[in-house]
Amino acid sequence: CHPRVALRVPMGPLSVLLALSLLSPWGSAGGSCPPRCVCASNLLSCSQANLSAVPAPLPRFTAVLDLSHNNVTRLRADWAPARLPHLHALLLSHNGLAFVSTEAFTNVPRLRHLDLSSNRLRTLDENLFSDLGELEVLLLYNNEISTVDRTAFENLGRLRKLYLGQNRIARFPLELLREGTRLPQLALLDLSANRLRAVPAGELQALPAWLRDRLYLHNNPLACDCLLFQLLDRGRRRHLSAVEDFQDELRCSLPGATALIKILDLAGKQPLNCSKAQEAVLEAHLGDSVTLGCDSRRHWVTPGGERVLGDGGNGSVVLLANGSLQLRALRPEDAGTYSCWVAGPLLNETLYVELLVHNFTLHGPHDTLNTAYTTLVGCILSVVLVLIYLYLTPCRCCCCRGTEKPPAPRDDSINSSVLSTTPNHAGGTGEPCASHIVSSAGTGQNGRFKGGGTPPLPARHGPKAQRKVSDPDSVSSVFSDTPIVV
Repeated sequence: CHPRVALRVPMGPLSVLLALSLLSPWGSAGGSCPPRCVCASNLLSCSQANLSAVPAPLPRFTAVLDLSHNNVTRLRADWAPARLPHLHALLLSHNGLAFVSTEAFTNVPRLRHLDLSSNRLRTLDENLFSDLGELEVLLLYNNEISTVDRTAFENLGRLRKLYLGQNRIARFPLELLREGTRLPQLALLDLSANRLRAVPAGELQALPAWLRDRLYLHNNPLACDCLLFQLLDRGRRRHLSAVEDFQDELRCSLPGATALIKILDLAGKQPLNCSKAQEAVLEAHLGDSVTLGCDSRRHWVTPGGERVLGDGGNGSVVLLANGSLQLRALRPEDAGTYSCWVAGPLLNETLYVELLVHNFTLHGPHDTLNTAYTTLVGCILSVVLVLIYLYLTPCRCCCCRGTEKPPAPRDDSINSSVLSTTPNHAGGTGEPCASHIVSSAGTGQNGRFKGGGTPPLPARHGPKAQRKVSDPDSVSSVFSDTPIVV
């Protein structure tokens, strides 16, 4: 026997780095990792590297770029001179960033997460983020933003979360949300800790339910208003997280008062004397006409946030003399929450009517009766068919009705076929049916019988006459050639 010789190759630090470079995309074939950065797979982390500019060149396959906690004060259009088609997360928080070019995101169209928080941004210029059609999360909190252009969020059709808290915003264009075309998928809007003094309650009420639940307005110097109180009180009763979790931070200022009070404590307090909102639910069908009642002269606001002063478009919405609102020829878009507001020296209250419009017409009360009759007739017909099947099904062997067939012994139950109704053994003393007569022409190869025939049984004599011949073809012939012997 020859002794085995183990060859050991020394692996030094240089060899390890060489092997990793061959396995990593940051090798010579994919580009080098920028200095003062840490690279792992397609992730590039340059956080806390004391950078004053974005490192260059950036590898083309970079997916996550972390530049937080640096000194990048300006983000110019040429920070990414080459297209980065795989970049989906860009982190630029804590940089003292004061300027962002409107062309800064031209070469990163696949960006889904953009973090610009904790910087020194003051304005959101027009079309600032218009190149980010796939952006889903935008973090802008803890900046110095005071002006928001109406077109700053143009083309952000996939934006789901927008964080604008801890800024200096005195007015946010909420009409962008009400229209539903600018930010159709927005599900969270944080406007907390800003300088908002008034918010249009009608426009807030017109927002989709999923956005009203996550619209954060706490820590703003809002002016006390009964409409705002009733809107928030309704959110508290519905357990909306944006209201229920920040009740103590939702405060407002009364005229002539210096201290802020809780908005949800305004019920019955002077000088506003706000009353809690009332709610009602009304169901209707397409084409119906309904009347939303109020007991005094008030003004109505539609689910779209429009105030009803008289006849609506095409006369479909009519404000009656007693203050009620009549809707004619209902359409699917008429569904939603209608607000009936009244403001006066003695009473300030709001009535919310949620209108549900079902997507089928209702021609009269007899339709329900016709449905009941149809159901009853169907049940009776089913019972009749079952009785016919049980008692009036004709016998398969009309010529054998008078022949009594003795019950088969218990030890023969396994020999009967489960896949054929042809009996395996002759029974009785009478003549069998013509369709069950077996002739020699029915035999096939190897003495087996073809379908429709049963081999004749030998005569039974002696004490063992009760034991029957097993029928191997009865069960096993359909699926297998191996007989079953009992």
